[in-house]
Amino acid sequence: MQGRSKDQREVLDAESVAGHLLKPGSVFAFLAAHRKQLFPDEMFADLFKATGRPSVPADVMASVIVLQTLNGFSDSETTDALTFDLRWKAAVGWPITAKAFHDTTLTYWRRRLAASQDPNRIFAAVQQLVAQTGVLKGKTRRALDSTVLDDAVATQDTVTQLIAAVRRVRRDVPGAVQVVAKVTSAHDYDDPGKPKIAWNDQAAREQLIDALVRDALAVLAELQTVEQPEGAAADAVGLLALIAGQDVELIDPDPDDSDGTPRWRIAERVAPDRLISTVDPEARHAHKTVHRRQDGFKAHLAVEPETGLVTACQLTKASGPDTADAKVGIDLLTDETGPRIVMGDSAYGTGEALAALDETGHDVQIKPWPLKAAVPGGFTVDDFEIDLQHRTVTCPAGHSVPLSPSGAASFGPRCAGCPFASRCTTARRGRHLKISGHFALQKAHRQRAADPAWQDEYRQHRPMVERSIAWLVRGGNRKVRYRGTSKNYAWLHHRTAALNLRRLLALGLQQQQGAWVLA
Repeated sequence: MQGRSKDQREVLDAESVAGHLLKPGSVFAFLAAHRKQLFPDEMFADLFKATGRPSVPADVMASVIVLQTLNGFSDSETTDALTFDLRWKAAVGWPITAKAFHDTTLTYWRRRLAASQDPNRIFAAVQQLVAQTGVLKGKTRRALDSTVLDDAVATQDTVTQLIAAVRRVRRDVPGAVQVVAKVTSAHDYDDPGKPKIAWNDQAAREQLIDALVRDALAVLAELQTVEQPEGAAADAVGLLALIAGQDVELIDPDPDDSDGTPRWRIAERVAPDRLISTVDPEARHAHKTVHRRQDGFKAHLAVEPETGLVTACQLTKASGPDTADAKVGIDLLTDETGPRIVMGDSAYGTGEALAALDETGHDVQIKPWPLKAAVPGGFTVDDFEIDLQHRTVTCPAGHSVPLSPSGAASFGPRCAGCPFASRCTTARRGRHLKISGHFALQKAHRQRAADPAWQDEYRQHRPMVERSIAWLVRGGNRKVRYRGTSKNYAWLHHRTAALNLRRLLALGLQQQQGAWVLA
């Protein structure tokens, strides 16, 4: 049953006793006065059945979630604040003498919201408030950017992942305890620690890897003979299969090895979309820059640069096929009601992204995708004459070659003895070009971006998104508190909702004659 806040105040209601002490223009003061209007009961009615024990009132819980994400608190810290901090009590309408609800109530509400048809309703409520103020009216710029958020678990090496995956199968798959005991020998899987070997001995490490992979494959083979698992059991088996193959390779036996059997070893490569932890299978490695490496997730934002308000957000794995900035950035503009001036760094300047933005009528102010010369300071693809109509490519020396259907052009022997070769290529087989299907669009974009006026506008407005990114991760919020993309996706929307509300208040949010305006 849905709980409802009482219309009549308690005798020791915190807002009536100490509400005058709240800082005007603060989120605390705003929620104390307007939380029921911002988060009405009917907004959460679908989360509850008609019968049962009444829940904590919706306006109270929504306000607590906003304050929790704004302050970057854990569930325990949140309930402590609601118990002992008068500002929190006044903001959510909690009596001075009342203790907060149990920590698990927050978990319960997050699960209810996540399973509902509208999991982002708190974010949407604040977005409606933004729209009612008209603060974005006439502001057509949208800056796109992303940032890596550190995960909440430790990165595991291959040995730890193999052992943890076998242990998970043993725990989640019916009958797997006997299977693991029957076919494994590399490690005592009752022992949560690492195997006791001489870790400074390379041969011992290689032998352990081979034995653990064989254990994993033996378990998988044995489970194929029993009934196909479902649910958590199927997930555990799939996780073991993934880990057993992502980091290792089978090599031919050593000629000096009397056994003469192939063995498994750590592969000298990095698997695409590599899983880095069995505790959080959705966390990933990320390289935001060449020298900055992180593990976790990626938060993507679309921001109105003048106000710093977030218009849309998304959370993805930190790396993988569907996490590219350009692809996700296009999705962030889906709900825009008209053409926008889209700003972003070169990560958003792919040919596919430019084509998609052009089709939807957006004006592009994205830093062009950088051109790389085969020789430092030498010729780039823009120094070649590319005739897409006649499918030919002509180099700076005047040599012409056909352009293949796949977009390849190879000059081969024409480069031998060419006076421009030292500025063009170091390849023995001559210069080779790969022309994308969006080459003409990208070249035209590079030419527009060379205009000083274009560059001045880009430098004036695009960097403002960094301010919103800084607000997002401030106060220890660079590291997420939950595991998996779905839970952290909800956290990101609640966090940006709280930041947008605080930003509106900083811009002068007021209610005049029943309408929301900015003073």
